[in-house]
Amino acid sequence: MRLEAMAITIPQVEAHPNRAPFEGVLTLVNAASDKAPSGARGHRVLLTREAAEKALPSLLGMAVDYRLGWDGHDAKRKIGVLTEADLNGNKLMVRGYLYARDFPEAAREIKAHAPSALGMSYELADCRIEDMRSAVWKLTRVTFTGAAILLREKAAYRETSFALGKHGHQPSAVSHQLMAVSEEVTRF
Repeated sequence: MRLEAMAITIPQVEAHPNRAPFEGVLTLVNAASDKAPSGARGHRVLLTREAAEKALPSLLGMAVDYRLGWDGHDAKRKIGVLTEADLNGNKLMVRGYLYARDFPEAAREIKAHAPSALGMSYELADCRIEDMRSAVWKLTRVTFTGAAILLREKAAYRETSFALGKHGHQPSAVSHQLMAVSEEVTRF
């Protein structure tokens, strides 16, 4: 198994009132979506691992949004930020913070959902599609522009997930190790 990871460092502030840490599975790589995402003109999609690896840096610092009803995206309802992204097998994992004090109603609704009810969806730009005539669009290059929290049943990938964590969230030990390895490799 090969892991890739990236993170931005945000200083830890004990029990910060506006930072609700979260983690989730944003998407799967090298797997066709269960249904067509919006913007794909009715085509299912497959994000290649290579494209995801190259695009990991574009996830960091991007916003997390939601739509009333938890059934899609709304780029004008940004309620959090992505601070970490890594590939673990075929799962693109993300971590970050919701602005729980700024958006208390959204935080309450998230907490009210069963842990298995929520998933995630990515937002993209600058996509390269291998063959636009194919039933499944193979994405060979992308730039991530954000993410959305939504009901798993509404997500293009049903195996996504979203869960709030505990205060004091820090990048995972695996991410720290991978960042150190990445720094060593880039020096050569």
